[in-house]
Amino acid sequence: GFVDGEGCFSAPIFRNRTCRLGWQVQPTFAVVQGERSVGGLDLLKQYFGCGQVGRFVRHDNHREPLCRYVVRRIVDLEVRIIPFFEVHPLITAKASDFSKFAAIVRMMRQGRHLDGGGLAEIAKIAETMNRRQPSRYLESSEAIRQPRRDDNRREDMVRTP
Repeated sequence: GFVDGEGCFSAPIFRNRTCRLGWQVQPTFAVVQGERSVGGLDLLKQYFGCGQVGRFVRHDNHREPLCRYVVRRIVDLEVRIIPFFEVHPLITAKASDFSKFAAIVRMMRQGRHLDGGGLAEIAKIAETMNRRQPSRYLESSEAIRQPRRDDNRREDMVRTP
């Protein structure tokens, strides 16, 4: 229940010119709490045996800083986080985000993020998660020019408004 209320599964895609395609997928499991409740985040880190707990200054109307437990390593997500939530399913709308998140992590373990078609598939899934923001990768000129792996029709890569 704690993660249903305070957790987030995301897979942002951002520019990274050192990557083969110039874009990087960074699947992230995070749980956020106010600083007074950091003990709960420390327990998550201890239980899962991975991740980091960090403190962040807030710039809103709350008085205490935020703390966040974050797991980004693919192997930790695949071996520790995903199996836990498959055995102990989420009960809120986050269950759908988790399912998409798990699919993205598995696609990455298969190396699908290393070609334009696979990266586009991941981006299409990622943009349906959480706040459903359009993927910057799918809107980029690189994505529009990349042929899909399963067919070479450019119109499949172009976002329609």
